[in-house]
Amino acid sequence: MQYWIPKTLAFSVLIGLSGCSVFTNDAHHKRNYRVNEPVKVPAHLQQPSQDPTYKMPVASFDSDPVAKSYRPPQQVLTVAKGSWVEENEGEARVYFDKNDGIDDLPAFIWKAVDSVMAGHTVALEQDNREQGFVTTGWYSLIKPVEGWFWEDDVIVSEQKVRFTVEQKEHQRTASLRAELLDYRSDNAPLNDLLKQQLEVRAVNEVVAEFDYLYRLLEVQMRKQQGVLSLVSGFDDDGNGAMITEQKRDIVIDRFAGFLERVNFTIIKIDRGNGLISTRYEKPQDSVWDSIWGDEAVQLPIESGDYKISVATVKDGSTSITWRDAQGDVLDTDVMAQLQQVLVEVLRDKGLTI
Repeated sequence: MQYWIPKTLAFSVLIGLSGCSVFTNDAHHKRNYRVNEPVKVPAHLQQPSQDPTYKMPVASFDSDPVAKSYRPPQQVLTVAKGSWVEENEGEARVYFDKNDGIDDLPAFIWKAVDSVMAGHTVALEQDNREQGFVTTGWYSLIKPVEGWFWEDDVIVSEQKVRFTVEQKEHQRTASLRAELLDYRSDNAPLNDLLKQQLEVRAVNEVVAEFDYLYRLLEVQMRKQQGVLSLVSGFDDDGNGAMITEQKRDIVIDRFAGFLERVNFTIIKIDRGNGLISTRYEKPQDSVWDSIWGDEAVQLPIESGDYKISVATVKDGSTSITWRDAQGDVLDTDVMAQLQQVLVEVLRDKGLTI
């Protein structure tokens, strides 16, 4: 599967959203309270009376001629699962909590940093991650302007950044901080605001990469769960069946939904008796399937109606027994082949029963 397209698109959107607009409250500025001359009444008409208590002097104010040129500040984006920032944080820093599946949190953060550097094709000048920091070579956080038929290759600026990872004593939380070490540019002089924006952008790149890498890890974990969630066995009547550790009611819901992904049509679900009535139609392969890399799954059974019995066995697990339209239990060999194919689908799609 090609991940770089959604990954690049998502990161571009995130960087765009990281600028927060700044508005000034000029609603009560004196120039907004301008009193005009009273209405001039023709000579042959009577001038309306005015209460002197509420009379205001006539005045006018020019608009402020100085352009303020406010620039939006950068914000650290906590888009990754388990990421957060401290209120009123004065540095470009983000915190990560240790999510399920991550054994070494600092190592996982460094992996995201390495991946970002690989994307910029830049090497580390100093790799002291054992002491908690690394220093990058020159790379550009601000991308050149792109056009329809050309691209401006002029580099706006280049930076060197120090990334620091600090883990708390309980080892369930670690922080990542970015510090601008060096800067060079022919056209954009460095100031405090630009320095802050570059440091936050450097952190946001790593946060987005951390999120991407953890999503991949979650898929791998779901694949492993799928392999373990459906095994061959027997129901309480000695018929060949598929066995899962999930509870009976959960299996009825989830297995019915899973079957629809492999060309089954659910006709009826009898929860009381644990019966799922289905109809299977063998899929037809097409050229488009091979192009998009999503070939239809071929199961080792014929097209037709099937009834699936879901029951709790003596050891507390759940059995899934298949019967054809005549009510005969599928042959043990067929059940083993069917179980193998379904497990492969679970693993490939990162699903679980």
